[in-house]
Amino acid sequence: MKPVEHVEARAAYADSVTLLQVSRRVSEVDGVLAAFVAMGTELNLDLARGMSFTVPDATGANDLLVAIRAVDAPALEAATAELAAALAPAPRAAGARAEAPPRTTGSALRRGAGDLVLVSVPGQFAFAEASDALDCGSDVMIFSDNMPVAQEIALKRRATYEGRLVLGPDCGTAVVGGAGLGFANVVRSGPVGIVAASGTGAQQLLCLLDAAEVGISACLGVGGRDLSEVVGGLSTRAALDLLDADPGTELIVVVSKPPAPRVAGEIRARAEALGTPVVFGLLGPGEPDLTALAETAVRRLGRDAPSWPTWGSSHVARAGALRGLYSGGTLCDEAMLIAADAVGAVYSNIPLRPEWALDRSLRHDGHLMIDFGDDALTQGRPHPMIDHTLRLERLAAEAADPGAAVVLLDVVLGHGAHPDPATELVPAVSAACEAGLQVVVAVIGSGGDPQGTGTQAERLGAAGASVFASNAAAARYAIGLLK
Repeated sequence: MKPVEHVEARAAYADSVTLLQVSRRVSEVDGVLAAFVAMGTELNLDLARGMSFTVPDATGANDLLVAIRAVDAPALEAATAELAAALAPAPRAAGARAEAPPRTTGSALRRGAGDLVLVSVPGQFAFAEASDALDCGSDVMIFSDNMPVAQEIALKRRATYEGRLVLGPDCGTAVVGGAGLGFANVVRSGPVGIVAASGTGAQQLLCLLDAAEVGISACLGVGGRDLSEVVGGLSTRAALDLLDADPGTELIVVVSKPPAPRVAGEIRARAEALGTPVVFGLLGPGEPDLTALAETAVRRLGRDAPSWPTWGSSHVARAGALRGLYSGGTLCDEAMLIAADAVGAVYSNIPLRPEWALDRSLRHDGHLMIDFGDDALTQGRPHPMIDHTLRLERLAAEAADPGAAVVLLDVVLGHGAHPDPATELVPAVSAACEAGLQVVVAVIGSGGDPQGTGTQAERLGAAGASVFASNAAAARYAIGLLK
């Protein structure tokens, strides 16, 4: 019997995480062969076409694309019914007040003031909500990505003038007042304050310090562009001043993706004027990696750095190329810096050098590393720490490529991340290992994370991967596997 399909584009919107959950619900209906429910961005349209769906003409980024393939008409009818149920608004609880919810951040704050507002809307709308928060006297954390840099600069200049703090945009991780925000790991309280122009870099540092039984006073994520030439470290300066004034902070750690040299120099000079000691992890040639930074922080507090955990079997060297498939941009940067010292050119969509840039296909015969969390790959899609679809597809492609020898992955745990990544990754890792590929994994998680860091790592190790708590150690081990 020939499968039946339903494909449509409708004028509707839902956030990417909701649509990922909807797609999974529909996919689990008996008789459904494939289901894809997503906003009609170019990336999502390409994915639908790759699933052999015929996309309706003129489907745009503001359209909801629905594509379902089932074994027969009754199965398709059941799937569309499940789709309707999944997209239906939640019923109002009995006795709930009929008062309309606030339509803007400003109207919500006027009903009840807040010290910190977290903004998580599509990037083109984040500026208005962040401005509303500043209007009402609140600090703001902008989780949204894809905000134009001119808007970021305007918000941060205003915040500096008004004595407020802007975290982000693209602030994936923060710990404020003991509460984790965004993609946050469960860590203990303590004397170290972190200023992070990096999301997953902050998470690596948080988890390593927690493994060393060192706690955190705060982690202030300032956004990956804050130490760029154009933004100039505006939020980093404000965050340093706040932590310096905090009596519970005994040591400040600054971590960043590769910064602009001039801005990095200015931030170092500002740090020297503070009363609280500051250590730096500004990724770049000749700079310490994140694990070395954690070890330095531990020793500055008068403690011994531990041996970082590893799991899984050892591998033998194999001829071919190194391929990194990352969800974290800073982790990808760190691995590329380590690899480039050993093997030379490493091609990427976030290249260390312009001449090492990948084209839109994200393919190259040599060594390469891809940041699947880059803005261009997350428009209309959940972050790859939530949705492993793109990385799973690419892992299968690398396993089939005779030129690939070693694949390096990160698996980032904590609140906000996938609730059980090993369930999705283990079959793909096992298949890749059986195909002869060497798989090395950095698991970024704390002992208190809800996924169970040790359990996740053990399952990946049992599937054939070599697993490390340190991304830098994983990268060096992967390079050592190359002939």
